[in-house]
Amino acid sequence: MIEWVHPGVILILGALLIPFLKGRIKQLYLLALPVAAFIAVVSASQGVHGVVHFLNHGLVFGRVDRLSLVFGYIFTIMAFIGIVYGLHVKRDGEYMAGLLYAGSSLGVVFAGDFFTLFVFWEGMAFSSLFLIWLKGDKASDAAGFRYVMVHTVGGVVLLGGIILYYINTGGIGFNAIENSGLAFYMILIGFLVNAAVPPFHAWLADAYPEGTIMGSVFLCAFTTKTAVYVLLRGFAGTELLIWMGVIMTLYGVFYAVLENDVRKLLSYHIISQVGYMVAGVGIGTEMALNGATAHAFAHILYKALLFMGMGSVILMTGKRKLTDLGGLYKTMPITMILYMIGALSISAFPLFSGFVSKSMVISAAEESHIGWAVLLLTLASVGTFLSVGLKLPYYAFFGKDSGIRAEEPPVNMLIGMGLAAFLCVAIGVYPSLLYDVLPFHVEYHPYTAQHLATALGLLLFTGLGFFLLLKRLTPEPAITTDLDWFYRMGGRLFLRLANRPIAAADGFVGELYNNMILGPAKRMACFCYVFDIGVIDGIVNLTAWLTTAAAWLSHKFDIYVVDGIVNSAATLTSCSSGVWRRMQTGYLQNYALVFILGVLIIAGSILFG
Repeated sequence: MIEWVHPGVILILGALLIPFLKGRIKQLYLLALPVAAFIAVVSASQGVHGVVHFLNHGLVFGRVDRLSLVFGYIFTIMAFIGIVYGLHVKRDGEYMAGLLYAGSSLGVVFAGDFFTLFVFWEGMAFSSLFLIWLKGDKASDAAGFRYVMVHTVGGVVLLGGIILYYINTGGIGFNAIENSGLAFYMILIGFLVNAAVPPFHAWLADAYPEGTIMGSVFLCAFTTKTAVYVLLRGFAGTELLIWMGVIMTLYGVFYAVLENDVRKLLSYHIISQVGYMVAGVGIGTEMALNGATAHAFAHILYKALLFMGMGSVILMTGKRKLTDLGGLYKTMPITMILYMIGALSISAFPLFSGFVSKSMVISAAEESHIGWAVLLLTLASVGTFLSVGLKLPYYAFFGKDSGIRAEEPPVNMLIGMGLAAFLCVAIGVYPSLLYDVLPFHVEYHPYTAQHLATALGLLLFTGLGFFLLLKRLTPEPAITTDLDWFYRMGGRLFLRLANRPIAAADGFVGELYNNMILGPAKRMACFCYVFDIGVIDGIVNLTAWLTTAAAWLSHKFDIYVVDGIVNSAATLTSCSSGVWRRMQTGYLQNYALVFILGVLIIAGSILFG
C-alpha cells in the first residue's frame, strides 16, 4: 500500500499528459491536478517518506513537518487559482510550464537533502523561464535570457556551496546550517538570489513584467517564497538577514513609487514584501519565524490577486503604463473591486490578510528590542499603501479618463480573482485559519486597540499625504535605472569588444597563422604533389633492380618467382602512388610507408633466396 504520494510529482507527471487532451476534458483535468496535489498534502502524515538510497546516501523526497506542510498548502492552492485564472488560454505550453514550475517548488519544499533540493531548484528555474518566453516578443526574449543567466549563476554558486558543505561535514542532509565558513555563505548567496535580495534582485523586476498574463501570476507566487522557505529551514537567526530584509522593504518601495509600468511596480513590491519575511528569518524567534511564514502565505494570495487584476487590465486594454490608463472603473468595476481587495491586503489594512501577517514580523522585532527595524519596517508599510493602494488604482481606474472602454475579462479570470480575494478577506477576518497551521504555537492577537489605532492612523495620514502631493506623484513615461544596468551594459560592452578589438585580434592571429604556418604548409604540399610521380617511379625502379639482383645472386628462385616478386612490388607501389595522389596532407607519412614496404620486399627476397 502506498503511504505517501508526492504532490509535486502529481503536478510534474500530470503536466506531461496535457497535450494529449482536448476541450472540456482538458479543462477538468487541469483543475483536477492541483486538487489532487492538495489532497496529497492534506493527507500526508508527518515524518520522512520517499527515501531513495544512492551512492551510500539517503535521498529524502518527503520530509513532512509543519513548516513544509504550510508551504505545501499554499503552493497547491495557488496552482489551482492560477489554472482557473488561465483556463481561457489555448497554448498547452503555458499550462505545462506553470504546473512543472509549481511541482518543482513543491519538490524543494519537501526535500530533505541538498541533492534532491538542488534538482528541483534548477527545475524551477528552467520551467519558469518558459512562462516568460511564451509571451513571444523581443522584450520577453531578452528578459528571459537575462533571467536564466542570473539563475544559472545562482545555481552554480549554490552547487559549489553544497559540495563544500559535503566535504566539510560528510553529509547532504538539509537542516539548520551552521556557519562553517565559505560553504555557509555560498549556500546563503544561492538562496538569496532566488529571494531577490539586493544586490541580487534586479532579475525579478526585469523578467516578471515580461511574462505571459497567466505566467506572471505563477511567477509572482513560487520562486521568492520557495527561497523564503529554505531560509527558514537553514538560516533562521542569521543576524545579517535582518539588515538585508529591512533594506529590501525600503528599496522595493522606493522604486515602486517611481514606476510607471503596472506590472513592474507590482514586481518591486514583491521585493519589498519578501523583505519582511527575510527580516523575520533573521530575527529568528518563534514569533518572527511564524510571522515570516504567515506573511509568505498571505503574500502569495494578495500578490497573485494584484497581478491577476493588472493582467486583466492589460489583456482587455492592451496597455500597461499608468500614463496610458484611467477611467476604467466605468467599464471594469468588478476587476477594480477585486484589485482593491488585494491592494488593501498588501497595505495591511484591518480585516485583510496582510494586517494579520505583516504585523507579526514587526511585533517580533519590537519584542527583540530592534527599534530601528521596527521604525523602518513601519515606514516601508506606509510606502506600500502609497504606491499599490493609492497611486496605481487612482491612475489606472480613476484619475484622468483615458477614453478606453474595455469590458470585464473572461469569467474564469474573474473567478480566479474572486477565489484569491475571498481567501484574503477570510484570513483577515479569521486569522486562526492561518495561525493554526504555522510551524510554532501562536500567542499573538493582531486586533488589539493599540495595533488598530496605529495601523489606521498611518493609513489615513498616508492617504491624506497622497492627495496633497497628487501632482508630484503623477507618473511619467520614463524608465527607472536599477542594478540590472550593470549586466545590461556589461553585455553591450562585451559585444563591442567582441566586434572590435577581439575581432581585430582574431583577424591578426588568423593572418599570422595563414602567412607563417598554413601558407608554407600548403606550398610544401604542392611541392610534394609536383614531384610525386618522379619519386614514386624512382622507388619502383629501385625496388625492381634490388629484387632482380638478389634473385641473380641466389640462383635458387625460379625466374617466375622473381618476376612475381617484382610484379607484386610494382603493383603495391603503384597502388601506393594512387592513394598518394588522393591525399592532400601527410605526404611524408605515405612516403615512409612506401619506403618501408620496399625494404620489407627486399629483405624477404634475401632471406628466402
